[in-house]
Amino acid sequence: MTIKLGVPSKGRLMEKTFRWFAARGVTLTRTGSEREYAAAVEGIDGLTLVLLSAGEIPRELAAGRIHLGVTGTDLVHEKLARWEHQVAELEPLGFGQADLILAVPKFWVDVDTLDDLDAVAAAFRARHGFRLRIATKYHRLVREFLRDAGVADYALVDSQGATEGTVKNETAEAVADITSTGETLRANHLKLLSDGLILRSQATLWQSRTAKMTPDQRRTLDAVLRRVDLA
Repeated sequence: MTIKLGVPSKGRLMEKTFRWFAARGVTLTRTGSEREYAAAVEGIDGLTLVLLSAGEIPRELAAGRIHLGVTGTDLVHEKLARWEHQVAELEPLGFGQADLILAVPKFWVDVDTLDDLDAVAAAFRARHGFRLRIATKYHRLVREFLRDAGVADYALVDSQGATEGTVKNETAEAVADITSTGETLRANHLKLLSDGLILRSQATLWQSRTAKMTPDQRRTLDAVLRRVDLA
């Protein structure tokens, strides 16, 4: 039995994760084609690399099917209720930084804060007969954030891509999405609320709190953590 490490299966997150481990003497390699998910590990015994989508990794950690995983803070907090009981944050990796933010149209010149948004949402419903729509794929995080801020008169609209374009397309009045530079927001004539930062996110190494381990697996896990300077 080995220790399973889940890593994003493609893109810059995979490449930067591979470089992070390589700098610590553990070589991770994708051995198949783009359509295959075969992988290999060199530099430490008893560690198996599992290639998954970044969005699958929180679920696999919570289910105990993998012992370690690299994915964004945003995905763990969004996908796992009471995440801290299911996974432990071991180390932010210093890449994949992005902010989950709440943004509104630039021409809403009188809307700069969550209190302003709350007032606009009430007026919007009175005028149009339906709630102000916020497009997002982060339903849990946005709902908790707005609840804590006292904003109630809104509806979340699911958006799994091109979220910033929903305002222009008139399928939403505001958006909550991940941004790293703000360029896409500006290109779509949106602005961040002054108190609209929901979560700062980056790629992070997590450990499952639910995965069962034999004594041999525990020793392997300890060896892996020592190798990457986390024990």
